[in-house]
Amino acid sequence: MQANDNQPLSLAQFRADFSTQAAVQGLIVALVGYTSSVAILIKGLAAVGASEPEIISALLFVGLTKGIAAILLSLMSRMPVSVAWTTPGLALLGATGAVAGGFPAVVGAFIITGCLIVLAAFWSPLARFIEAIPRPIANAMLAGILFKLCMAPFLALQHQPVAALAILGLWLVMLKFARLWAVPAAVLLALVLTGVNGGFGSGLTFQLPRPDFILPTLTLPALLGVALPLFIVTMASQNITGLAVLQTFGFRHRARDGLMVTGLLSVITAPFAAPTINYAAITAALCAGGDAHPDARRRYVAAVFSGIGYILMVALAGVAAALVLRASPVLIEAAAGLALIAAFGSAMNGAISEEQGRLPALLTFFVAASGFTLFGIGGAFWGLLIGWGVHLVFSKPAKSA
Repeated sequence: MQANDNQPLSLAQFRADFSTQAAVQGLIVALVGYTSSVAILIKGLAAVGASEPEIISALLFVGLTKGIAAILLSLMSRMPVSVAWTTPGLALLGATGAVAGGFPAVVGAFIITGCLIVLAAFWSPLARFIEAIPRPIANAMLAGILFKLCMAPFLALQHQPVAALAILGLWLVMLKFARLWAVPAAVLLALVLTGVNGGFGSGLTFQLPRPDFILPTLTLPALLGVALPLFIVTMASQNITGLAVLQTFGFRHRARDGLMVTGLLSVITAPFAAPTINYAAITAALCAGGDAHPDARRRYVAAVFSGIGYILMVALAGVAAALVLRASPVLIEAAAGLALIAAFGSAMNGAISEEQGRLPALLTFFVAASGFTLFGIGGAFWGLLIGWGVHLVFSKPAKSA
């Protein structure tokens, strides 16, 4: 489905297309998208050295950019274009840990990632490079990044068995009866259990979000260990997947527009600690499907209101950062890990489903999951390099005698 027509959208047309059903669905999408993965964002930024004020600044600006991008792209195309932060990419940060050059080097990597996304919108060789990465290798790299994080709920059973079982049990029950709210409920329970056990302490104070500028630096380890894997993960697991989800509902959004807007906004806001934004993959279906509106031509209203919801929730940045950073690390990581299990399963299935590419994919997975670091560059990059190299060797036909 293409845009409804080539005429600019007027206020009168938007009012005619508006429906309470679409508006409510959009606000639900924003709430679910925020609460189900905000802990991953906060923990990922903290792992690479961001301070609490910097994390609050990141939440402020990433919320604004998500909202602006969703509203702008949806109104321009009259399609339900959902926008998200790169959850797999933030999981990559959580697995990477401290980077040479500290958080300013990570901010520099965010800028490079945004520039690469903008470049991919206009420079076809870069887009072809991403498409040339064998899908099993890309999936295996993502699965390796997610593996340790997905282990967190089960490692928590050893340290806090009662609390971890309660979180796991609630998650399973919610999956059965209210799937969308399973992860938010698990995160909420982790916070409640932390509070009951006095885990927040007396230093917990809430504050309105404020900008915090970080002067970026460029380092080779951050470029190869953060920017390049972050770009590949964002393109492969978010942008390409998000576009595919839209297409399954009949919406053929022009990728150049989405990449240009999300990449440019990511570059502008990166110095304020904001990570990359991109097409939404999971929540995209909530705006593009029939639950948003029976008439597909009016579903873009849901994506517009999801953007409004993300902008409204920037007020929660200080609260979210304070709670997650002071919560029990074991419990909050357990809850966050549950949010990534489905993504890990999908990535692992894509990595090993084809027998021909299974060995290179497994090598990529093991290297990426091992925590291996060389020259200050993390395992995600080396896993991609090794797996792709082995794939090229094995895919070449053997010379006849």
